Amino acid sequence: MDLQIHGQANARLPAAYRQVLVSWSVQGGLNPPVITRARGCHFFDQDGKSYLDMTSGYVAVPLGHGHPKVVKAIQQQAEKLCWVASSYFNDVRAEYAELLNRISPWPEGLRVHFASGGGEANDDALKIARLVTRRSKVLTAYRSYHGSTIGGSAMTGVDRWRDPMPNLPGMVKFFTPYPYRSPFFTTDAAEETRRALQHLEQVLSHEGAHNVAAIVLEPMTGSSGMVIYPDGYLQGVRALCDRHGILLVFDEVMTGFGRTGAAFAATRLGVLPDLMSFAKGASSSYTPLGGVLVRESVASHFDTELFDVGHTHAGHVLAVAGGIAALKVYLEEGLFERTLEIEGWLREGLLALQRAHPVVGDVRGMGAHFGIELVKDRQTREPLVQWHHAGGSGPMKAFYGELMRRGVHAYGRYNVVMVSPPFVITRAELAEGLDAFDGALTALEKTL
Repeated sequence: MDLQIHGQANARLPAAYRQVLVSWSVQGGLNPPVITRARGCHFFDQDGKSYLDMTSGYVAVPLGHGHPKVVKAIQQQAEKLCWVASSYFNDVRAEYAELLNRISPWPEGLRVHFASGGGEANDDALKIARLVTRRSKVLTAYRSYHGSTIGGSAMTGVDRWRDPMPNLPGMVKFFTPYPYRSPFFTTDAAEETRRALQHLEQVLSHEGAHNVAAIVLEPMTGSSGMVIYPDGYLQGVRALCDRHGILLVFDEVMTGFGRTGAAFAATRLGVLPDLMSFAKGASSSYTPLGGVLVRESVASHFDTELFDVGHTHAGHVLAVAGGIAALKVYLEEGLFERTLEIEGWLREGLLALQRAHPVVGDVRGMGAHFGIELVKDRQTREPLVQWHHAGGSGPMKAFYGELMRRGVHAYGRYNVVMVSPPFVITRAELAEGLDAFDGALTALEKTL
């Protein structure tokens, strides 16, 4: 995930540190900071150096670090009950389900299935769709990311995996709009939408729409490009699903819980899916919490059919307690609405960086969720690194390393840098972070 600073091994570290396999990294030569504490929008290493978190970790900590209300709720729940089998009713799970109903985009209501994270939630959404429709095929997009589980890997539409991963039968990919790099050979947004929907219809005709259980989409792509679809596209996909009896699944693992300026991106974009996977912001990652929100008209299928999905830690009450507390903080402090204010700050600041740095080809985003796409040449739009290269190599590695040296954490994939700060960031803190971006971009351009 392009977080670590690579270099000569830190001789001060005990050998035990090397016994932990670091995710998404070649293990030899790793030299990341040792993080010992965090507060608000900053985390601190063992030497006391502060890092401003400009991407909320992995777009996972919208409340920043150490919010006292969430910490207290977890402590109180730990004293009462830490685990109960998912086959039993429980007051904590019921309270959270009721709160989720309050913020859901569905007037008809919902039911919730719990998981421990986003990849697991997407696996479960796939299972639910197949159980409801009794169909086998699932369509997902190129330039998507749905997690590192076997199912999530099969749904993911980019070359993230360096080792052979077993695919799942029935997984089919299709192209979605990408206005900055149109796969449909147009610069007109309306035409991009028309051609993209025509392409999806052709895929459905060849696969047999009657065989397709679900179409799974990120309503705004996350680590695989930060792409916002042009007006009318998601509405068109919804119409196709309705026509063919296909369930529409939104992966809202990143976009859910206020990240895009509303409780869910589905709400802001005005498109109702049938299922939504969630995680990350649900508990602000204070506890490992995820799951699938299922609209009532779909969930009622299981009133007479076996719901053959579950996990030992589904609805882990300690995790759910963190989710309840986080959601109450979002609502009480108006943080979903605050991301609209942050959107203005980010758009202004990132467009200023684009004007100042030719390496910035495009700026796009909504809410507190933006991406900057780095290019070798603005006219040709040649990417700074190719999409089949991990962003942790070459110039991108140097860029993230320069940010860390300037006391700022960010990450991204390939040539796209994510800027998704905590919802509690102040304008002064954001300006501090953008100043670091300015310096890191200047340093990067000197090497090109």
